[in-house]
Amino acid sequence: MDYPLFHFKKFSVVQQDVAHPVGTDGVLLGAWADVAGSDSILDIGTGTGLIALMLAQRTAGQVPITGIELHPGSATCAALNYRNSPWADKLEVRNQSIQEFASKASSQFDLIVSNPPFFTETTLSPNANRQMSRHTNSLSTLELLDSVARLLKPTGKCCLILPEKEAAVLCEQGVLKGLYCSKKTKVKSKPGRPVERVMLQLERDPGRFAVDELVIRNEDGGYSEGYKGLTEAFYLEF
Repeated sequence: MDYPLFHFKKFSVVQQDVAHPVGTDGVLLGAWADVAGSDSILDIGTGTGLIALMLAQRTAGQVPITGIELHPGSATCAALNYRNSPWADKLEVRNQSIQEFASKASSQFDLIVSNPPFFTETTLSPNANRQMSRHTNSLSTLELLDSVARLLKPTGKCCLILPEKEAAVLCEQGVLKGLYCSKKTKVKSKPGRPVERVMLQLERDPGRFAVDELVIRNEDGGYSEGYKGLTEAFYLEF
C-alpha cells in the first residue's frame, strides 16, 4: 500500500508499498535512543527507513547504519529513502530476516534499535503486509533477543519501543539472554491516561536502572513541552 510522502526538517520519507507507514512510535524511538559513543548502528525492521534516517541526522552522518527489513516492498522503499537523504553513503538496507543476518554476521554493533512486531492475538490482520510488520509470527520476542545477544557489542545498547505488557515480557526474557533493562520511559498520550508504549534500553551490565515518563499531549490537546523537546529537531511544525 502507498502512503503520502512524509516531510521532516532534514529529510523526506517516501512510503510506497510499505508494510507499515511512518508513525509516532518510530519517531519516539528515533529521537529517544542513546547514540552517544556509537560507531555502528543496526535498525531491525527498518520499514520506511525512518528510525535509521533520524539516527543518521543525530550522528551527523558520521556513523554507518545498517537497516534490516524482511518485507521486500519496505526494503525497496527504505533503500530509496536512504539514497535520497543527505547521509546516503552511511546507510544500507538488507532485505532479509534478522535471524538470517545474525547467523551470518561477522561484526557487532554499538547500538541496535527496533520497533518490533508486538501483536500476539490469534486473530491476525487480513492485510498480509501489516501482519508481517506487526505480528510476532515473523519474529518472536525470543528470536529478537537471541539476535540482539549475538549482534550487540559488550558495551553496546539496544533500544526498543513496545506496548507495556509486551515490554514487561521482553525485559523478563532478556535476562535469560544476559540483556538487562537499564532505562525505561513510559509513554502516555495525555496526563492521566494509561501507559500506551514503553521505550526500553537493554545492556549487558545489570548494574543500573532508571525510569521516567513522557506525555505526548497536554489536556488541551497541544503537544507537551517534553514531546516537543524530544522531537523538535525533526518535525516541521516545531
